[in-house]
Amino acid sequence: MTTPNELRLLPWTGPDGKPCFLSTDDSSGYMSRLADNIESAQLGMATALLDQALDILAQAETDPEDLRLLTKDLTGALRDTLRVATSRGHRLDSRSTDQRPR
Repeated sequence: MTTPNELRLLPWTGPDGKPCFLSTDDSSGYMSRLADNIESAQLGMATALLDQALDILAQAETDPEDLRLLTKDLTGALRDTLRVATSRGHRLDSRSTDQRPR
């Protein structure tokens, strides 16, 4: 039986907002590569959004609607980034467990 620390948290959720997991030993398989690419895109979008946020916040006057949209986008990017960090942290933990001498 697969234990929870052997499952990879995927960078997307199901239709009901619940987390999706992948159980595989093949880190170069199609689903693993797809997840890696989506994680990379999410982190890239978060970086670009952070730059945009810094520009908007540096302006003397910013429209409240622009700030609301920025907050919504930053919240989504933070959620995605935390999911990526959690997934990668779990995989690091499982690798270090796998490498312990028995």
